[in-house]
Amino acid sequence: MIQGVHNYSEIGKLNKVMLHRIGSEVDGLVPDNFARLLFDDIPYLKVAMQEHDTFAKTLRDNGVEVVYYVDEFAKAIADPKIRLQFIREMLDEVQFSSPSVKEAVCAFLSEMEPLALGEKVIAGIRKDDLPDYKPRTLAERIDASYPFYMDPLPNMYFTRDQGACVGNGLTIHHMSTATRRRESLLLKYIYEYNKEFAPEGTKRWFDYNDPYSLEGGDILVLNHEVVGVGLSERTSAAGIERFAENLLHGSDFKEILVFQIPKKRAFMHLDTVFTMVDYDKFTIHPEIEGPLQLFQLTLGRGGEIKMRSMTERLQKALAKELKLPAVELIRCGGDDVMAAQREQWNDGSNTLCIAPGRVITYERNNVTNDLLTKRGIEVLTIPSSELSRGRGGPRCMSCPVNRDDL
Repeated sequence: MIQGVHNYSEIGKLNKVMLHRIGSEVDGLVPDNFARLLFDDIPYLKVAMQEHDTFAKTLRDNGVEVVYYVDEFAKAIADPKIRLQFIREMLDEVQFSSPSVKEAVCAFLSEMEPLALGEKVIAGIRKDDLPDYKPRTLAERIDASYPFYMDPLPNMYFTRDQGACVGNGLTIHHMSTATRRRESLLLKYIYEYNKEFAPEGTKRWFDYNDPYSLEGGDILVLNHEVVGVGLSERTSAAGIERFAENLLHGSDFKEILVFQIPKKRAFMHLDTVFTMVDYDKFTIHPEIEGPLQLFQLTLGRGGEIKMRSMTERLQKALAKELKLPAVELIRCGGDDVMAAQREQWNDGSNTLCIAPGRVITYERNNVTNDLLTKRGIEVLTIPSSELSRGRGGPRCMSCPVNRDDL
């Protein structure tokens, strides 16, 4: 069992990762709640679980310890007092139709053991979970047709987003949408009360209660000195500045390199258009090759945050900032415009590097996978007919906890 957070690169040998096995929460998806729950389609759960199990097996077969969110969370709330504290804090994040509904849900959850509680919070509280509760107010009667008292968390299997392990610390994120905010609350309790996962001395670079949005798909640990962050649809400039202030003052990292990317669904996070696959190789979506707006955040002599703006082609900027003679950008879909759009939509750029030059990808992105292989990258593919419906790839589905240093 590997203990402790240690992550100073995107490509060092992956030793430990945290996943969430997709579960019954996706059965709460219907076309009427797609927009609110941030989905475009409904994964077939049986096949999605099989695909996710293949993902976990691929990791284990390559020497990676796999731990699951609900298991680590259950350890954190073993103490009944902590469990009740979590329930109350979590319910404060939910908009109930009346205080009496909130009280009934609180009583229902308070009877559960830790593991069952974690699973239920993710699956959502259906109205038929509380068969004895009857509507008491006009608002409750108006809301009677909706099947949930508390929505499920179908995005939970994208464990990259709720937080990120950076250096010897964690960022616990303020998610940009109310739908996903409760996901990060589970990580907050893991950080504070599961000392097997986050031993004493583990730093916190960003807090759940920070008022600005920051999401993990926008954070790339490029090397032991430079962290890349996407200024995206989901991560705000103020959130990046707060993260930079904490990280640069509290660690040996020297620079935050901010990438401004288009704010649209297909480019949701930085890692949907750009990931690192080897010491000097990156997968990219052709639209961000540049010229790209970049911002370099560093510490001044007096401890203030200095900012430098630059507009450069991505290839040149990466080589310069990472002190490499040159870098190679491998286009998602190659030079085929149609393939680039199709495979970008199916997360062809969203690779999970488990060792230098060894990546896990979705098998459906055959054009990009062939290009990676031709560039000397070992590609381990997993099935994804259902997992990909959530608009996230292997990197999105994983929170690396511990990697070897390069």
